[in-house]
Amino acid sequence: MPSNPYLAEVLLPDERIDIHARVAGAEIAVTDRRVVIADEHRLMLDTPYSGLRRIQFDIERERPATLVIVPESARAAPQVLAIPPEEYDDVTRALAQIGRRLAGTD
Repeated sequence: MPSNPYLAEVLLPDERIDIHARVAGAEIAVTDRRVVIADEHRLMLDTPYSGLRRIQFDIERERPATLVIVPESARAAPQVLAIPPEEYDDVTRALAQIGRRLAGTD
């Protein structure tokens, strides 16, 4: 369950969290309806799957990975998150879930 108050505030009572990941100062919730990202100061992204344009996950040797989530709307800022190696498992599960939703196979 998210510990971030911004996530807890926007999630609906009947909304199911499929994957929850903590990443370098932020939390990602992948729900049955949308993707929500918040850090300790603000809600960074709140978009349904249909509002996602592109996701990129780059892994480099001896550096944190970079996760980039680009919304379809030009008014919503792309989110760039540093992912430490110890969070790869949760983040890749989140990416697989989002990918299945975007492909229409989930």
